[in-house]
Amino acid sequence: MVSGNHTTVTEFVLMGFTDRPELQLPLFVVFLVIYLITLVGNLGMILLIKVDSRLHTPMYYFLSHLAFIDVCYSSSIGPKMLQNLLMKDKTISFSGCFVQLYFSGAFATTECFLLATMAYDRYMAICNPLIYPAIMTQRVCKELVIGVYTYGFLNAVVQTVLTFQLSFCGSNVIHHFYCADPPLLALSCSDTHRKEKQLLIFSAVNLTGSLLTVFISYICILFSIIKIHSSQGRCKAFSTCASHLTVVVIFYGTLFFMYLWQPTVGNSWKYNKVVSVFYSLVIPMLNPLIYSLRNTEVKDTLRKMIEGKESQ
Repeated sequence: MVSGNHTTVTEFVLMGFTDRPELQLPLFVVFLVIYLITLVGNLGMILLIKVDSRLHTPMYYFLSHLAFIDVCYSSSIGPKMLQNLLMKDKTISFSGCFVQLYFSGAFATTECFLLATMAYDRYMAICNPLIYPAIMTQRVCKELVIGVYTYGFLNAVVQTVLTFQLSFCGSNVIHHFYCADPPLLALSCSDTHRKEKQLLIFSAVNLTGSLLTVFISYICILFSIIKIHSSQGRCKAFSTCASHLTVVVIFYGTLFFMYLWQPTVGNSWKYNKVVSVFYSLVIPMLNPLIYSLRNTEVKDTLRKMIEGKESQ
């Protein structure tokens, strides 16, 4: 469609992770392995939690949802990225770009607040162990998860609609491997200052709001652990938080770099593709590995399942 001297964009071209042809196949293999490990690891974690009654606790209930979100988050980006590494046609339709931006944003925001919810759960378990079973009931856990999903998806609706209310009538080449806000804003022929400001505010509120919950929870946890007289008790209390704290540091660190430290659009985004790969594909792969390697109960359940299959 032509409007005046501009052509209205009906599809976009994803430049991908690299424009060097000799790197396309090696990168495809690397990212395919990462994506498959992500699927197997997270779906395996969900299965382990489901089949072992010892893992039917609030902590593992939240962990199963974290695994589910990681599968969905990486699947909103990974398959199209893999396809573009093999195919010469790297186009994505206008509606396809809308859907990808929406779901990647929804699951990213949901994961932020789920990690905050998991931090609150650890605070209740360690700082208030006597009332923990009465407070963190199955109903409360479900309500917390529903609230996290609801906010994440509503936030994504607002941000995605605001982005696609802009006009795209010039270049349709996205200098990224998926549809993300900043590289899309760089293509718009509308005034994007309002949207950029809203994106920065929403990102700041979401990241700092959820991270503040994590920070306060772990400050309280730290003081409670210090009060434990037994060194064995302190180690046990800290070990229940170590995996979650590791995931939080990695996840929030990359998101802060991406959206707050360098919030500008345009050419700067080509230097952030490695960071984008890290939080969209690598972190979802690492999460189940971190929790399984550092969690005795998960390792015991996995060992029993393997031994049970071998004995059959």
